[in-house]
Amino acid sequence: MRILIADKLSTKPLEELEVLGLKIDYRPDLDADALPAALADVNILVVRSTKVSRQSIEAASALNLIVRAGAGVNTIDVDAASDRGIYVSNCPGKNAAAVAELVLGLVLALDRRIVDATIALREGRWAKSEFSEARGLYGRRLGVAGFGAIGRLVTERAQSFGMKVHAWSRSLGAGRARELGIERCDSLVELAAHSDVLSLHLPLTGATRGVVNRGVLEALPDGAILVNAARAEVLDYGALAEVAPKKRLRLGLDVFDDEPAGGKASYRPRIFDAGLVYGTPHIGASTEEAQASIAAEVARIVRCFLTEEELPHVVNICRTTPARYCLVLRARDRVGVLANVASVIKRHGLNIEEVHNTIFQGAVAACTKLRLSGRPGEGCLQEIRAFEEVLHVDVIPLPNLA
Repeated sequence: MRILIADKLSTKPLEELEVLGLKIDYRPDLDADALPAALADVNILVVRSTKVSRQSIEAASALNLIVRAGAGVNTIDVDAASDRGIYVSNCPGKNAAAVAELVLGLVLALDRRIVDATIALREGRWAKSEFSEARGLYGRRLGVAGFGAIGRLVTERAQSFGMKVHAWSRSLGAGRARELGIERCDSLVELAAHSDVLSLHLPLTGATRGVVNRGVLEALPDGAILVNAARAEVLDYGALAEVAPKKRLRLGLDVFDDEPAGGKASYRPRIFDAGLVYGTPHIGASTEEAQASIAAEVARIVRCFLTEEELPHVVNICRTTPARYCLVLRARDRVGVLANVASVIKRHGLNIEEVHNTIFQGAVAACTKLRLSGRPGEGCLQEIRAFEEVLHVDVIPLPNLA
C-alpha cells in the first residue's frame, strides 16, 4: 500500500503505520499540474492546499482514499472521486484553536492599532496621542457567523474578554444558544446589525458562496471590525472595497479573493486600499499545535482505512441509501456462499447496494445483510434457500423507503 503526501505535513505519525505495509512517498513540492503523473500506483493521497482535479483522479487507477489535511474539501473534485468509488475524507476541527487565536489576535490588533503603532516606533515616531484612542473589547458585541468548532472556540475566548456574543448558524438552536449564554440571530443581516465585531466562520458551500454580501456589510455599525479567517469566497470583496471606507470599517483578513498560489509571491491585496486593513497570508492553521493535531488525525484516518470498517469524516458517501429492502442471510461460513447468493440476485435483476457481514464465534456461521434495489420475489428466495450452506433468509423493508 503506497501513500503520497503532496503537501508539507509531519510524517512521523504516519511512519508508525509502516508495520501495516504502508510505504510513504513524501513530495511536498508537487503542484496540481504535476500531480496526475505522480499518482501512478498510489493508493492513498494526502493533500493540504494542492488541488486535486478530475484529471488527477482519473489518472490514478489504484487510488482508494484522498485525505485533506485540514477542514473542508473545496480543493478536491469530490464528484470525480465519487464517480470512481474513491473515499474523500478531511480533518475538521483540528486547526480550530489556531484559527481562533489568530481571529482574536486580529481583533485586538485592530482595536488598539498595534501594527501601526509598532511601525511608527520603528520609524522613530513616539505617537502616543495618535494611538491612545481605542474602544476596547469589554462589553462590546461580537457576531459569530457560523458556529462550528472554530466559531465555538472564538465565542469562548471572546466571552473571557467580557464580550457579548451574538451568533447565526443553521445548526444553532435557541435552546443551545441560551445554554452557551449567547444571543441567536435569525439572519446574517440581523447578526451584522448587532455586531461591533463580526467574525466569519462559514464553510464554503453552494449556499454560502458570497453570502456575506453588500446587504450584510451595509448592516454593520459604523466603525465595526470585520474578520475573515474562513474562506475568501463567502465574502463579497468587491462590495467590501466600496462599503468599508464609507462605514469606516476595520478589516482583519487571512484570506483574499485574489491571493496567489504557492508559498512566496510578489503580492499586495487590492482590499488594502479600502482603509484600515490588517492581513496575514492565509496562515490561520499554521501553528505547531495545529499541524501536529492534523498530522495525527491523518494517521488515524489512514489507520482506520487499513484496519477498520468505519472511516472518519468521509464526505462523499450516500447519506440516503438507494436500497429499498434488506435481505438478511444466515449461512455457514464457507467459500463461495456469498458468490452463489450474489449470482442468484443478479439473475433476478436486483442490485446489491450495500453489504455488511458478521462472523460469529468459532467462525462456523455468519450473518450477512444485503441491501437491495428492490424486493426479491419468491422464486429468487427459493433458489437462495436451496443452497446447502444457507440456514435462513429474511426480507425486511427498509424504514421510510419501501
